[in-house]
Amino acid sequence: MNYSLTENIDVAQVVLYLFWLFFAGLIFYLRREDRREGYPLESDKGGRVGKPGPILMAAPKEFLLADGDTKQAPSYYRDARPIAAERTAPWSGAPLEPTGDPMLDGVGPAAYAERKDEPERTRDGSLAIVPLRVATDFHVAEGDVDPRGAPVLGADGGTAGAVVDLWVDRADPMIRYLEVELTGGAKKVLVPMNAARLVEDPVKLEVRSILSGQFTNVPALANPDQITVLEEDKVCAYFAGGRLFAEPSRREPKL
Repeated sequence: MNYSLTENIDVAQVVLYLFWLFFAGLIFYLRREDRREGYPLESDKGGRVGKPGPILMAAPKEFLLADGDTKQAPSYYRDARPIAAERTAPWSGAPLEPTGDPMLDGVGPAAYAERKDEPERTRDGSLAIVPLRVATDFHVAEGDVDPRGAPVLGADGGTAGAVVDLWVDRADPMIRYLEVELTGGAKKVLVPMNAARLVEDPVKLEVRSILSGQFTNVPALANPDQITVLEEDKVCAYFAGGRLFAEPSRREPKL
């Protein structure tokens, strides 16, 4: 059987060329679609937003979120918050040097995103992350150490306060935060569970990212029984920033 279309072109050759065209079109389509997040690019130095045009950038698409809100991507919206830092050199990509308190100004590892100031919820609409005094159907498993009442120590070895409650994640059952009442009872703050190290005999929790006196500046919650996703970012960013900014010596090279 002869599958030639002409003397120099056969069906297999045509199919191969069609596959090449299809594959090239697929790559072009995927490269446009993956620019919905993180694009259009922004100039690191001047903040100018580039506009690559309709060929290289996909048209904005509206996405319906679980809470009924909508989001467009790609989006030309940009974070307008002032940056409390200045460049160490005039060229693009130069390091930024903080001009204030970087742990509170949200600079470097202490930076956080402008997320919604609303709590995360489970599929049935209830609050996802709550203290045990609210999630009464949760408890510490028998045989595990219950850290409630245990002292919390900073990186300097000083006692910042004591654990008064545990915040659990109903969607993914685990302890997310420790609620700590600071010494003197002036304030209660949340400490991310993965920022604390549990030590037994006697039971205590060591937080090496910040000093004992810096617990007073941990971002507070608007509601004592719930935490919004924005507040989560701020709290976690504060402890992450402490890994670099809590002490001046941490910002110096090790060698």
